[in-house]
Amino acid sequence: MSVPVILALLWLIAANVVAMFPSRDNHWRFAYVMIALGIPLLGWVTYVSGPVIGLVFMAAGGSVLRWPIIYLGRWLRHRKTQEPAE
Repeated sequence: MSVPVILALLWLIAANVVAMFPSRDNHWRFAYVMIALGIPLLGWVTYVSGPVIGLVFMAAGGSVLRWPIIYLGRWLRHRKTQEPAE
């Protein structure tokens, strides 16, 4: 197993463990940190192990950080439906 895959698995374990504990801000600060660490790690995993493994880890990360993805989708949909300013 390569180093990026091991680090990605540790990233997934850390995200799941922290999600089990209560938080005052619903883990948003931690989610920002995990996103900042996860995007370059995902690129590294994809570069070393290939696009299929990269997609598997992207799906796993998306399942852990689903609320930021849901809010991004809502924000993009809202921007798409707004009329352009003249």
